[in-house]
Amino acid sequence: MFRERMNTRILGENNLVINRFFNLDGRAYEGGSLSVKTKELLGLVASLVLRCDDCITYHIVRCAEEGVSRDEVFETMSIGLIVGGSIVIPHLRRAVDRWDEAEKLRG
Repeated sequence: MFRERMNTRILGENNLVINRFFNLDGRAYEGGSLSVKTKELLGLVASLVLRCDDCITYHIVRCAEEGVSRDEVFETMSIGLIVGGSIVIPHLRRAVDRWDEAEKLRG
């Protein structure tokens, strides 16, 4: 997968700031007071609002891995749409397409 390959490539440069940031990003999504599932849903909202298709895909996949239901993901995406406004609609379309793919893979 491109993301994994490029992360390995980037981290292989051993740049202190980049490596620390990547580590912080990973740790932020670990369970704590909020569950991993909740944090992934929050990440999905932020990704929709920021209109980052790569991030949306990542969080859709992680949500599927965490057992998020269809109703939960659609309710979450509705929050992203409300916060981000109509400019989010094209990204919402791609997010739904990716969710459909994730559901097919889950069976």
